[in-house]
Amino acid sequence: MKIAVFPGSFDPFTLGHLDVLRSALKLFDKIVVAVGYNVQKSGLFTIEERVNIIEKSIENLDNVEVKSYQGMTIDFCLKEGASFIVRGLRTTTDFELERVIAQANTKMAPSIITVFIPSGHEYSFITSTVVRDVLINGGDVTSFMADGAADISLK
Repeated sequence: MKIAVFPGSFDPFTLGHLDVLRSALKLFDKIVVAVGYNVQKSGLFTIEERVNIIEKSIENLDNVEVKSYQGMTIDFCLKEGASFIVRGLRTTTDFELERVIAQANTKMAPSIITVFIPSGHEYSFITSTVVRDVLINGGDVTSFMADGAADISLK
């Protein structure tokens, strides 16, 4: 069974993330969307809220689990029995950063392969940062998030 981990902070999960996940499902038998706690990022949503948003976004997808984790992604992959890491790309800048991380992961765990999947061009401009800014300013995020998840509100 080909198991992949799709890690990220997902603060929040966007249509771009969902597009990459749908593409990845064509390649892998099971995908674990791994919501990581990143001490370098202050999140708008709690880990639990992020997991909830993702679960709403993927209600109609099979073979996908959502889990949260702390620590190194590579350790989480080993714990989950995953042989692949899925990373979404929007721009060449994303590629340069992700390539460095993938190389470090390969050095730590050569058995785990990073697979880069570009988001569709219609989603390449969507970032979690943009969605957070729209949310913070009371805007409508329905064109940036999956049905069912776009009804989130800030407390």
